[in-house]
Amino acid sequence: MTEPIRVLIADDDGLVRAGIGLILTPLPDVEVVAEATNGREAVDLTVRHRPTVVLLDIRMPVMEGLAALREIRRTVPASAVIILTTFGEAGYVSEALAAGAAGFLLKDSAVDDLARAIRAAAAGEAFLTPSITRQVLDRLPPATTPGELAAAARLAALSDREREVLLLIAQGLSNAAISEQLWITEATVKTYISRLFAKLECDNRVQAARLVHQSGLLHH
Repeated sequence: MTEPIRVLIADDDGLVRAGIGLILTPLPDVEVVAEATNGREAVDLTVRHRPTVVLLDIRMPVMEGLAALREIRRTVPASAVIILTTFGEAGYVSEALAAGAAGFLLKDSAVDDLARAIRAAAAGEAFLTPSITRQVLDRLPPATTPGELAAAARLAALSDREREVLLLIAQGLSNAAISEQLWITEATVKTYISRLFAKLECDNRVQAARLVHQSGLLHH
């Protein structure tokens, strides 16, 4: 039997934590292993329980969410972090993605989106609330650092098919959707994505999408 996706919920609002728990409890492949009431506790409980996925609010006492995100990514890199918040400002999103978040979800998102985000993060993929994906990524500045400029230059060396897959990743499509659109198997999509990550030196889909938008490739 497949091990369940172990989830830690970090939010200072008890009603929010309870509501998320009620949503996740019926899911057969998800298990809530701990709840944190502040950012410091979120880090400590992540170290203790090693969850597959951490659902993390941005504005919390003791240690705010983005600081907790950085600490979790440093101390327990195997735990994917999804920001789950009411604040969808582009600045928050871009900072969270740059810090290594595997996704960004608004609290008013559909229940199905929460489940999809958790499963995507557990699979090493990423999820952004569709309503803010393009809004946020389009606001990212052009590549300016040597590393970003080098990555942008590598985009030009991709094959036509690799570029097609990368552009669809940047638009927020899942592996299944990419498979359907390009008429290739999901296994082939995964192979292309692994190859892209290696060539672009990216750890996840969000970082790859960020490079695409910084390079301006979507507007060419």
